[in-house]
Amino acid sequence: MVSRVLPYPLFDADNHLYETEESLTKYLPKEYAGAIQYVQVNGRTKIAIRGQISDYIPNPTFEVVARPGAMEEYFKIGNPEGKSRREIFGEPMRSVPAYREPGPRLELMDELGVDRTLMFPTLASLVEERMRDDPELIHVVVHSLNQWLHEVWGFNYKDRIFTTPVISLPIVDKAIAELEWCLERGAKAILVRPAPVPGFLGPRSFALPEFDPFWKKAEQAGVLVAMHSSDSGYARYTSEWEGGRTEMLPFKPNAFRMIGEWRPVSDAVASWVCHGALYRFPELKVAVIENGSAWLEPLLETLADIYKKMPQEFPGDPVEMVKNRIHVSPFYEEDLGHLTNLIGVERVLFGSDYPHPEGLAHPTTFVDALKGLDEEEKAKVMGGNLARLMGM
Repeated sequence: MVSRVLPYPLFDADNHLYETEESLTKYLPKEYAGAIQYVQVNGRTKIAIRGQISDYIPNPTFEVVARPGAMEEYFKIGNPEGKSRREIFGEPMRSVPAYREPGPRLELMDELGVDRTLMFPTLASLVEERMRDDPELIHVVVHSLNQWLHEVWGFNYKDRIFTTPVISLPIVDKAIAELEWCLERGAKAILVRPAPVPGFLGPRSFALPEFDPFWKKAEQAGVLVAMHSSDSGYARYTSEWEGGRTEMLPFKPNAFRMIGEWRPVSDAVASWVCHGALYRFPELKVAVIENGSAWLEPLLETLADIYKKMPQEFPGDPVEMVKNRIHVSPFYEEDLGHLTNLIGVERVLFGSDYPHPEGLAHPTTFVDALKGLDEEEKAKVMGGNLARLMGM
């Protein structure tokens, strides 16, 4: 039963599917068969990338998962009792077909009151960082995943579920070929990691001119570039401060890591303007998903100060460029009224992060955070803005 009906259609910018074990391996060419393996460690299934076991996602089979919205209270009011993550997550649940297949997911969306959604993979966020020294392998594994996504979910399921294929950029010609392959199969949005691009000569910004042929193709196609939270590699810097070599472990509390939690997206958006790509491609559509919005105002203040001191470094005001071009999907616990005043209501996108524990158990409740907005403005945030970006 739909617990709540809103007077406008909901287009959720942030839903997730849970991959099966074959998602990264089914279409891998034989010569790469050992690159990704599932192994048993003390009775638990773990994923190994080139023989290195990763704990980035504690249960990569997703057979048992945390309940949707398990962390809502944690994000709304904090954790005054100092509960452990296990206590916060509560009792887990078995994965249901709606997390694995588009047909059952549509039925669940109807129950939740969600008309359309972007659908992001979950396991994909660990791939690029753990293969950063092998650009060829990154492209092979990403294509394998995209083949599986297309086979199981499609990139446009009944004009309601828009699954986002992953595009990695190390080798520009291969990135363009991957984009074209996805577009031919109906992709309306793509997932690009907010991180430096790994490559044969080392990492570098995706917004440098060498990547212009890719962005030109994306601009011409009108595809939405979604920069979703991922493992952007910043655990290396945290580890240097803490004297360790631990990979990013998003579900393990770490106070020092949380100090710079939004540094990757802040750097990514800064790169869009400092390295000029947003100026060079005025019709390119970019959205920042599941990164909140706490990083935005400090970044705009810093850009304003830099522009005041060295305007010659920019083709135009970088603050206005970010405000006019970057769409943001904030967290429900943030001050969304302030955000709409900062960048305009047209740039704000509703995202529930369903069914992840960090998200909302009932996506429609996001509207309660839109205090001070009238019904027309709420309709834009809750679906109209994303529909416009997707050309619907």
